Amino acid sequence: MSALQGLRVLVVENDEMNAMLLELQLAQAGATVAGPAATVEAALQQVEEEAMDLAVLDYRLGGGQTSEAVAERLNTLGVPFVVATGQVTGGLPAAFERGVLLTKPYLAEDLVRSLRQAQEIAAGQ
Repeated sequence: MSALQGLRVLVVENDEMNAMLLELQLAQAGATVAGPAATVEAALQQVEEEAMDLAVLDYRLGGGQTSEAVAERLNTLGVPFVVATGQVTGGLPAAFERGVLLTKPYLAEDLVRSLRQAQEIAAGQ
C-alpha cells in the first residue's frame, strides 16, 4: 500500500505502543514519519523545524495536556490533520474543527482514508 507515498506525516502520540503502531501503519502506506512527539512542546518544535504535509494528533496527551495548541498551529500553517481520539465529537475544542475525526480504535485503512480526506478538505479551502 503506497497511498501516502512521499508525504511527511507528523505523529503526536504519547502512548508508546500506539505510536509504534501508527508509525508502522504510516510507513506501510508509504509516508515518511516525523516524530512521534509525545508532548505539545515536542510537537510544536517539530512543526517549526520541519515542513509537514499531514499530521495525526492524539487528542489527550500525558500530564493532562491535549494537542489543541498543535492543532491551532497546524491550522495557521494550513497543514491538514487527523485527530485520533476515543473522545466524543461534541467535546473537542474549536481548534479541531478543520481536522478529520478518527475514532480509536481504528484500522490502517481508516487512517489512510482519514488522512486523504483531510488533504481533500484542505485543498478545497
